[in-house]
Amino acid sequence: MQLNGTGAIVTGGASGLGRGTAAVLAAAGAEVVIVDLPGSPGEQTARELGEHVRFAPADVTDEASVQAAIDLLQERAPLRVAVSCAGIATAGRTVGRDGPLALDAFERTIRINLIGTFNVARLAAAAMAANDPIVAQSLPGVPETAERGVIVNTASVAAFDGQIGQAAYSASKGGVAAMTLPLARDLSKLLVRVVTIAPGIMQTPMMAGMPPEVQASLEEAIPHPSRMGTPAEYAALVRHIVENPLLNGETIRLDGAIRMQPK
Repeated sequence: MQLNGTGAIVTGGASGLGRGTAAVLAAAGAEVVIVDLPGSPGEQTARELGEHVRFAPADVTDEASVQAAIDLLQERAPLRVAVSCAGIATAGRTVGRDGPLALDAFERTIRINLIGTFNVARLAAAAMAANDPIVAQSLPGVPETAERGVIVNTASVAAFDGQIGQAAYSASKGGVAAMTLPLARDLSKLLVRVVTIAPGIMQTPMMAGMPPEVQASLEEAIPHPSRMGTPAEYAALVRHIVENPLLNGETIRLDGAIRMQPK
């Protein structure tokens, strides 16, 4: 699918991977709405990214606010691309010094990372289903393919290589990876594709808050290139997924070949 003239929403778009993705999509000609919490720098981010980017304050677990973000986008262009980057990273051993992990901490992680991702996917897919199919040649030499939309979700290498203290986070991201294929199959008759990206160690605000020695140690564990991934590299993969019609129902690791150790 070609991005020029299409509409896209990006959750978690005020910073990190989401901001990088919004910038790339807008530069490719898409009308973009970034979705983030009301207290985020979303409004400022939208201004910085230009006239083709707007901000919609929303909680990804809330149906009404996500639908309002979709409605805001469709004032300018039909929704054809939905990218879910919103999420939280939590850590805690199943049984720690203070006893078992608080159940509400586990539930909150699942609710935001997994249920929030599904909420965005289902509402986006419903909007995409009303689109007229686009029949276009996205890449040279590729047959024209009819499409209504593309959904890109974000898992993590923790879905496969969960470390000590990551039971809640790994479960949430494992769920995102696991629902990729059934979502793609569910939506195939609507001409909507679904692909998930599983990033490794990336340059994000969360990572920037870690001590330099911790960051250096993490980078040394990445085989090649031995550095953190960037939002630009994540965004480049999102763009390729959108433009390559054969990518569907798959989770793609973006991690420099790292396999996380237990701790």
